[in-house]
Amino acid sequence: MNPFDVLGLPRRYDLDIKAAEKAHRELSRALHPDRYASAGASERRDALARAADVNEAWRIVRDPVRRAEALLALAGVEVGENKEPKPDPELLMDVLEKREALADAKASRDLGKVRQLSEEMEARKAKAEDVLSHELAEGGSAEAALPKLGELRFFRRFLEEASAIEEELTGS
Repeated sequence: MNPFDVLGLPRRYDLDIKAAEKAHRELSRALHPDRYASAGASERRDALARAADVNEAWRIVRDPVRRAEALLALAGVEVGENKEPKPDPELLMDVLEKREALADAKASRDLGKVRQLSEEMEARKAKAEDVLSHELAEGGSAEAALPKLGELRFFRRFLEEASAIEEELTGS
């Protein structure tokens, strides 16, 4: 499935997410089961299948990692953590050090440090997304995008962990 075609969006990484959300909402409304209540069984099944495709396409395009994976797959590049180049050792060491700092901040209940580490990682995630956007644009190199996709995965995991710690420390 091409999630961009399903939602009627351009095939690009730097999508207007609000426009993508609007397309999803409009298609979801048009394919809502209530609109097909009096239709035949096969037409209801088709509408339900199309609605499922629309929902899956939305899940893909709104997630930066999955959106990059979809673009790379459409370009004929195999993706997946086992099919991508090994991460740069410096990146691995840096992320490991940041994770240790995050664990220390959690242990000492230092919410400020957790937020500081999150902000640093958000900035790095934004830079990786900028590179992905450039490399996945017309004239870019899908192969050059692969290492940044791997980095983005690391940054996302770190931010998810930091968010969970922040929730734990704030009780929300």
